[in-house]
Amino acid sequence: MGPMGVHDVSHKAEGEEHRAFMHALLADLQALERMHDENLIETGIRRIGAEQELALVDEAWQPALKAVQILEAIDEPRLTTELAQFNLECNLDPLELKGKCFSEMEASLRELLERIGSVAESMGTKLLLTGILPTLDLEHLSLESMTPNPRYHAINDIITGLRGGSYELRIKGADELSLHHDNIMLEALNTSFQLHFQVTGEEFAPLFNIAQAITAPTLAAAVNSPILFGKRLWKETRIAIFQQTVDTRRDHPHGRESVPRVRFGERWADHSVLELFRDDIARFRLIMSTEVQEDPLATLDAGQTPKLRALQMHNSTMYRWNRPCYGVTEGKPHLRIENRVLPSGPTVVDEMANAALWVGLMAGGMDAFGDVRPRMDFEDARANFTAAAREGLASQITWFDGETIPVDRLVLERLLPVAEKGLAQAGVDSGDSQRLLSIIHDRVASRKTGSSWLLQSAALLRGRGTRAQRRASLTAATVRRQETERPVHEWKPADLSESGAGRAMFERVGQYMTTDLYTVGPDELIDLAASIMDWEKVRHVPVEDDENRLVGLVSFRSLLRMVATKRAVDREIAVRELMIPNPLTVSPETTTLDAINLMRANAVSALPVVSDERLVGIVTEHDFMTLAEGLLLNALSDQDEPDSEGNDRL
Repeated sequence: MGPMGVHDVSHKAEGEEHRAFMHALLADLQALERMHDENLIETGIRRIGAEQELALVDEAWQPALKAVQILEAIDEPRLTTELAQFNLECNLDPLELKGKCFSEMEASLRELLERIGSVAESMGTKLLLTGILPTLDLEHLSLESMTPNPRYHAINDIITGLRGGSYELRIKGADELSLHHDNIMLEALNTSFQLHFQVTGEEFAPLFNIAQAITAPTLAAAVNSPILFGKRLWKETRIAIFQQTVDTRRDHPHGRESVPRVRFGERWADHSVLELFRDDIARFRLIMSTEVQEDPLATLDAGQTPKLRALQMHNSTMYRWNRPCYGVTEGKPHLRIENRVLPSGPTVVDEMANAALWVGLMAGGMDAFGDVRPRMDFEDARANFTAAAREGLASQITWFDGETIPVDRLVLERLLPVAEKGLAQAGVDSGDSQRLLSIIHDRVASRKTGSSWLLQSAALLRGRGTRAQRRASLTAATVRRQETERPVHEWKPADLSESGAGRAMFERVGQYMTTDLYTVGPDELIDLAASIMDWEKVRHVPVEDDENRLVGLVSFRSLLRMVATKRAVDREIAVRELMIPNPLTVSPETTTLDAINLMRANAVSALPVVSDERLVGIVTEHDFMTLAEGLLLNALSDQDEPDSEGNDRL
C-alpha cells in the first residue's frame, strides 16, 4: 500500500521538469473535466477488483527476502514487487459485479497463491496473509531489505527529505510503542487487501460519501493487526503506522492548519471526482515527476481515450483511505473508488467475506441511506474510523441522524441486510452472497476477528518460551490455519509448540534478548540498584543516561564486593562509583555464537544489547541456558516422531 504504487518515478520534481509535469497534470485535469461534462465516463457496467498484498517467511517464520527471486522464477504479469523484499502484491483481474463474481475472484486468488506458494516452497519460503507479520523487527526494516529498484530508493529519499529526517512511531494501546527510524521501511510493516468499485461520473460523489460513512463499521468487522514488535496496540495498528510514516508535514507557524498526505479527508464530496483531484493538487506540492508525452486534449479531439498518466501518478502519491481512481478498460475511461483500509488475511475466504460486505453496502447504499451529508457530520465519520481502528468491534459508532450504537449491533442488525439486498439488486448469486455474509455474521456475533484471535493467542502464550518463540508461534499458527481454509472465527488459539525451536530461530541476539529492562541512572543511589535486583530477581542492572545511552552496568558481583569491603558503612554511594563503565556490548544482529564466545573470552555473564548507541536489551547466561534447553527438547521431540515411512527415528 502507499507510495509503493508508483512504478515510473524519475526523481523529485524540480525546476523546468517540475513545471512541465505540472503543465501535464493540469492538462489531464482539464481533459477529465471535459470527459465528465460530455458524459464520456463509462456507464452501464459495474466492475469490482482487488489487490492482494502478502508476506514471505522462511522456515524459522522470520521475514524471507525472496520477492525478487520468486518474481524471476514465475511468469505471472499479475504479480509485482512491493517496497520490502519480504512482500509481494497480486493484482486480480476486474470482474463484473454479477452472478458468482465473488467465487470467481476467490478461485482466481487461490489459484494464484497456490502457484506463488509452490515456487516459494522450492526456496524454503511460505506465504502469509496478515496485516502485520508478527515476527517483524526493526532489524528487518533496513535499506538492505528494500526491493532493489531505483523508484523505491527515490521515494525513500524524497519522503525522508520532506519529513526533515527520521521517522517516528508513537502508538498507545494496551501497551505503548515509541520509536525512531531512519527510513521509509516502516511502511513495509503493513500488508493490505485493497478493493475497487467502479462508479459512473454522476454517482461518484454520493457513492464516495457512502464509502466514507461505512469505512468504520466495515473495518471494525475485519480488524487483523493488533500486535507490532510484540506490543498490543490498536486492533488495526496498520492505520496508525501508515498515517505516521508517510506524514510529510513539518512544524508550521502557530495557528496554521496542515493536512497530512495520509488522510481520511476533510469534508463530504458535493459534486464530482474533480473536486477531490483539485483539492489534492491545491494542497500538496509535487514530490515526484516523470516524462509525459501525451496531449490529453488532442487525444480527446481525435476521438480517443487519454491515459492521464500525470494525473494517475500524482494521485498515487495521495494516500486517502478511500481513494478516487481513473483508468481505461478496453479503450473506455472509467472511475472507481479504491478501499485501502482492509488488512490482508486472515484467510482468503475471510477477505472475500469482507469484500462482499463492503461491495454490498456500496451497491445498496444509495437506496438504503440516500444522501449521507445531511444525516452524518463528517467529523463523526472520521472519528468513527479512528475508533474502529483502535477498538475494533468494541467501538461505539455515531451513525446517521446522531444515533450512537455499538458497531457490532450496527453490522448485525442494520448493515448486513443492506449488503445482502445490494448484492441481490446487482445480480450477484444469492448462494454466493449468503455464504460470505454469513461469515461476517458469525465473526461479528462471536466477536472473533483476526485481532481477537491474535490477542487471545498472545495472552495464552505469555510467560512461555522466549519472545522469539512466542512471536514465531503466532506466525506459524497463522500459516497453518490459513492452509485449512476455515474462517478465523473457527480457529483454535496458537500453541507454543507450533513454532518448533529450530536453530534458525535463535541465530541472532535480537531474537531472544530481554527488552523489558530495569535500569538506573549513574547518579542514583546504589541501594536502588540493589533493591531492583532483589525485587525483580535479576543479577544485572544496566546504567543509562537521559538519552538512553548505555554508560555502565551494575552486577550482583559488584554489590557483593561493596558489602565485603564495607564501603557502604560511612556514606551514600552513587551508582557510577560501583558500575562497570563502558561494558562489553553486542547488537541485535550479533550472532548467538559470537555472543557466547564473547562471554567466555571475557568471563562475563551478561551483555547489554545496543543499537544506534541506545540500550535496547540485555542477554545473560541464563538466556543461553534456556535457549539450549529448548533446542535440546525440540531435538528429542523430533527424534520421537516417526519418519515418512512410519519408522521410529530412535
